[in-house]
Amino acid sequence: MTNNSSPRSIGPDNLAALIDHTLLNPAATRADVEKLCAEALDHHFAAVCVYGSWVADCARPLAGSGVKVATVVGFPHGAVTSMAKARQTAELVDLGAAEVDMVAPIGRIIDGDWDYVEDDVIGVVEAAAGRVVKVILETAALDSERIILSAKIAKKAGAQFVKTSTGFHPAGGASEAAVALLRATVGGKLGVKAAGGIRDRETAMRMIAAGATRIGTSNGVALVG
Repeated sequence: MTNNSSPRSIGPDNLAALIDHTLLNPAATRADVEKLCAEALDHHFAAVCVYGSWVADCARPLAGSGVKVATVVGFPHGAVTSMAKARQTAELVDLGAAEVDMVAPIGRIIDGDWDYVEDDVIGVVEAAAGRVVKVILETAALDSERIILSAKIAKKAGAQFVKTSTGFHPAGGASEAAVALLRATVGGKLGVKAAGGIRDRETAMRMIAAGATRIGTSNGVALVG
């Protein structure tokens, strides 16, 4: 899940293949979602990322296109029960989600309640039944030790990606330092998704140089334009 391209070799076409084209505005309409999918097809983005209520609406037009449907679980705070996350995951997979971006229980990470965190991720991984699971850690709200430990747990629990941020936390979004720390922690076999505050190509390129293999952004078209 790593990407061996240097930043200089990444152009609009292959950058698009690293982008989760994201629409997580709770007031988004059907027209907004249809536009998102059309843009994703146009630019060959890796995935669209939407709330669960739109998963089936995205799965139909994107079927067979190579553009995946990603959705969020426990979003944006990660504070619902582990059972709720697992049940939500199972439902969304049935509706057509190919990738699940779950929010880890941030308070439990801050407390160092590592058994709870591991069980939380395992529940989603099992419910995803082989689909890609990305674990959102809200790295801007954590110190380096907790970023490292929670990333190791995500890897141990069977997730395929660790992800910096929801983009909704007041502490902030992705940083190059957090991406580099995640990459150093999980090695080359897991993906690292940078998300939160990535609004232009230059920022995306810095995240990729730091070790990101996926970019979450609501500005995908601008990044590849």
